[in-house]
Amino acid sequence: MSTTPDAAPDAASDAAPAEAQLTPRQVTRRRRALAARRTWASFRSHRSGLLGLGLLSFFILVAIAAPLMADAEGLEVTKATGGVLEAPGGGYLLGTDENGRSMITLLIWGSRISLFVGLLATLISMVIGTLVGLASGFFEGWPARVLYRFTEWFLVIPFIPLAIVLATVLGRSLINIVIVIGITGWAGTAMLIRSQTLSIRERPYVERARILGAGRWHQMSRHVLPNVMPMVFANTTLTVALAILAETTLSFLGLGDPTRVSWGTMLDDAFSVGAMTTGAWWYIVPPGVCVVLVVLAFTLVGQALEEVFNPRLKGR
Repeated sequence: MSTTPDAAPDAASDAAPAEAQLTPRQVTRRRRALAARRTWASFRSHRSGLLGLGLLSFFILVAIAAPLMADAEGLEVTKATGGVLEAPGGGYLLGTDENGRSMITLLIWGSRISLFVGLLATLISMVIGTLVGLASGFFEGWPARVLYRFTEWFLVIPFIPLAIVLATVLGRSLINIVIVIGITGWAGTAMLIRSQTLSIRERPYVERARILGAGRWHQMSRHVLPNVMPMVFANTTLTVALAILAETTLSFLGLGDPTRVSWGTMLDDAFSVGAMTTGAWWYIVPPGVCVVLVVLAFTLVGQALEEVFNPRLKGR
């Protein structure tokens, strides 16, 4: 009759030694898994974030499955079979361009270039901005002041004119566009990471590690960097949206790679052939809508992540 009440203490006593036998690495993995589940549970409460994640997943799947959804030969002008600026209907659901190529094929393959440029340029700007922000916020003396003033100098320079000058000097190629966007878009990230680093540097656990003899590299890599990474991750999704807009703008201005099809080059070609004056809306609206939806998706995801990682924004 008394076996049932004794079962709970026995189970608890068995669980305690099991947890005590875990190695520090296993404890760390368990804590990270728990933090990841909490983050996902908090993110799921944001309907706008889920909407953005759904849109983003759709475009990523389209970019990955482009060879299965549309033949790459449809991008070649010499193998085009449609009419010049043929309206939607018949065998072309979204019409054709001035060379007779299917707009659906151009949109599908253009998603690869736009997302590739946006993600790679964001990676470059995030690395530069994080390193500069950490160094200028954690260290003291004239090197930190120089980095801070250098960041401010980049912030006050208009982005588009600087990007146009660099793209003109470097030449029209996909890699050059990535480099131009990457090295001109890091200043905002650096200022954000610097402010976070200045706050974290004065917290008790960092001061305690400093008193116990921890070096600067240990303090930065074990205490400061892990605490700023959530903000870096949230800011990345917002920066990707700006990078895709920058790629679209530069390609529309004729500074993109002429051998690659992207949504920006499609808009540039549509403007060049006078699609707006001839009423060929199918040459302008689809790539423009795709750019808007991708930028909106990254923005919604970024705002949701920023609220998840920043407790001060919760409830607003």
